[in-house]
Amino acid sequence: MKIALIGQKTMPFIGGKGGGVEKHVEELATRLVARGHEVTAYSRDYLVEDKIKEFKGVKIIYTPSIPTKNLDTISHVFFSTIHALFQDFDVIHYHGVGPSTLAWIPRVFKPRAKVVVTFHSIDRFHKKWGAFARWYLGLGEWTAVHFPHVCIAVSRSIQEYCRHNYNKELIYIPNGTDLRKTSEAHDNRIRRFGLAKDNYILTVARLIKHKGIHYLIEAYKKMERTHGTDPSKWPGGQVRKLAIVGAPSYTDDYLDYLKKLAAGSPNIIFVGFQQGETLAQLFANAYLYVHPSEAEGLSITILEAMSYGTCVLVSNIPENLESIDHAGFIFETKNVNDLYEMMVYLLDFPESVKRHGEKGLAFIKKNFNWEDIVTDIEKTYLK
Repeated sequence: MKIALIGQKTMPFIGGKGGGVEKHVEELATRLVARGHEVTAYSRDYLVEDKIKEFKGVKIIYTPSIPTKNLDTISHVFFSTIHALFQDFDVIHYHGVGPSTLAWIPRVFKPRAKVVVTFHSIDRFHKKWGAFARWYLGLGEWTAVHFPHVCIAVSRSIQEYCRHNYNKELIYIPNGTDLRKTSEAHDNRIRRFGLAKDNYILTVARLIKHKGIHYLIEAYKKMERTHGTDPSKWPGGQVRKLAIVGAPSYTDDYLDYLKKLAAGSPNIIFVGFQQGETLAQLFANAYLYVHPSEAEGLSITILEAMSYGTCVLVSNIPENLESIDHAGFIFETKNVNDLYEMMVYLLDFPESVKRHGEKGLAFIKKNFNWEDIVTDIEKTYLK
């Protein structure tokens, strides 16, 4: 098959310029190529300096956009869609509800091609958007379930949401994670941050408000106020640092707010965007991974943490509960005190942390293996 992927910012995934959707597209595209398909992925022209024409067999097409917060995605999807109309694609696959608003174009003007949309998250709940953008993303939900030949939901929660709100039955195919991990953790890449195995709590996310990093910082600061600087008075008898990995996405003001919130604590470390071996070491060596988000589709970073056998503590939104399925721990979303109490408990009981880390790894291997997920998407295309 000849397949076009539209809606992602870049292909391949570029440090600090993308998130879960971009990771999803890269894993999907490269694995489809390995199975003998011809795959084209559209990237935003202004985001990429070194414009390679191919990545692991995936053809890269660069199209322009209007690089503003509200127009960047939709303008890029428009230009990419127009380009795709003049290519010999069998499948045109849009990623995200915003991009799906233009899925009618190939349905009308390229009827031979099959159109697919992946519903990655309920974007209109994300706090970075203004009123008009939220309305438009609400429209995008309707178009995602009505315009394409088929719509894929990355979580059972999204599947149920669309069943309830739009009376549409979506195909459930989740996000995945790469299980090709080294069994022994190294820490040579993370020592420059003052981090070592088991001496820190980790969170990895784009630094945007609905990811809830401010709740985590507030809970950690409460721990510092309550237990002081003496390691013997900390739960577990050790001061464990807080490592925050990620970059803003049109949200520099939120990053400034987080740094002000963390001011005065030498143990809260912003390490910026990381990928590759450094990110792998951050996941593998963390004592605990915390994901305090208020809204998600199905978080790839939670899956990644679990794939390293790292114990996870997540907010109790339905999408996060689905991703751990009793293999991790939860706290009430937005509740700083509950988050604080759960962190204290988990710092005090390393045996439970280790046991649930192993349980999480087994759950990931069974349910979120990328090879199985790509097989399901391939079958959907072929149908």
